[in-house]
Amino acid sequence: MDQQTNHSEVMALNEKGVYTFRMGELFSGPGGLAIGASLASTQAGRIVHQWATDYDMDTCRTYALNVAGDENAPSVVHGDIRTLDYEVLAALGHIDGLSFGFPCNDFSAVGERKGFDGEFGPLYTYGVKALKRFRPSWFLAENVGGIRADGGATLRQIFGDMIAAGYRIYPHYYKFEKYGVPQARHRMIVIGVRDDLDVEYKVPSPAPYSDIDVSAGRALDGIPAWAANQEFTRQSSTVIERLEHIPMGGNAWVDSMPEHLRINTQTKLSSIYRRLDPKKPAYTVTGSGGGGTHIYHWTEPRALTNRERARLQTFPDDFVFKGTKESVRKQIGMAVPPKGAKVIFEAILNSFAGVGYESVEPSLNNYIPK
Repeated sequence: MDQQTNHSEVMALNEKGVYTFRMGELFSGPGGLAIGASLASTQAGRIVHQWATDYDMDTCRTYALNVAGDENAPSVVHGDIRTLDYEVLAALGHIDGLSFGFPCNDFSAVGERKGFDGEFGPLYTYGVKALKRFRPSWFLAENVGGIRADGGATLRQIFGDMIAAGYRIYPHYYKFEKYGVPQARHRMIVIGVRDDLDVEYKVPSPAPYSDIDVSAGRALDGIPAWAANQEFTRQSSTVIERLEHIPMGGNAWVDSMPEHLRINTQTKLSSIYRRLDPKKPAYTVTGSGGGGTHIYHWTEPRALTNRERARLQTFPDDFVFKGTKESVRKQIGMAVPPKGAKVIFEAILNSFAGVGYESVEPSLNNYIPK
C-alpha cells in the first residue's frame, strides 16, 4: 500500500472514529511518550505502540513491562542505534507515526555543549534515517531547549535535514508547567507532517490548562503505599544538617549556612541541595543525583524518592520502573512527562482529523531554513 493511499484510509477511518495510529519509537526511554500517546484519545482516534528501541537494558525492561505489557515483549528492541539494522524494526510492523527523543547530553545547558562534535550530537541523524526508511505520516522529535545556544546553527541544520527527508515541520519550545505538569520542564519539540499530506499541525495553546494546580505540594500528595520505587536515599549526617539550614525553595548558598557546612566551589549551581517550594512547580527533574543534585523535600531533610520524582514527571502510580535505584533515577530524569506528551499527541490526532482546537504560533519558526 503506498503512503498516499494509506493516508486516504486514515482520514476515512478517522471519520468513523475507529482509526488507530501505530507508533514506532527510537531512543524510547522508559515510556513517557508512549504513555502520553496511550492517554491521548479524541474523536480522531488513538495511538498505540507498534515497536520501540533503546540502548539501555533497564530502560527497555521498563518500557516493555508498562507499555507492551510484558517485560520481554519482542516489540521492544534493545540495541545501539548506531549499529541497529532498521529491517529488524520493519519486520515488527508498519508505523503511521514515529517518535524520537534523541539524547540531549551534548546540547544540554548542564553539559559541556559539544553539540555535533560530541558522542550524542549526531544521534538525531538516525531519526532522520528512520523517516526516510519508514515514511510515517507524522513524527515527534524532542530535545532540550539548550540546543538553541549556538545562535541557532544547530537547529537550522537539524530542521533542514528533517525538511529534506520530506516533512513540513512545526518546532516549538514547550514549557510543560503551562500544560498541567508540576515541573518547570522546558523542551524543544518538533512535529513533522509528511509533505505530500494535506494536514496542518497547530501548536496547542496552554490556556485550557491554566487552572490546573501544578504545585509540587499537590503533586506529591497521597502517594499510595503500594506504588513501587519508593526506596529512600541514604543521607549523611552532614547533608541532613545542611538541609536543615535551607528554607523551602532555597539551596546550599543561603547566607545563613554555617561555615562548616558551606560548599567550597566557584560554580554555584542553583540546583545544589535545592529544596522544593510546595506552592510552586518543581524545578527540572534530571537523571543526576550526586553532589547535591537530588531534588530535596521542602520540610523533611532528605532527597525525594524515585516515586516522588515520577509523580513530578506525571507517570501514573501503577507504572513500575525496573533496575537499580540509580538506574531508575536516570530513567525518570530523561523521560518526557506523559501528561505533557498527551496534550501534543491529542493535537496531532485532531490535526489529522481536521478538528479545530485552541492553538498558538510555533515559537521556533525563525530557525527553519528558508
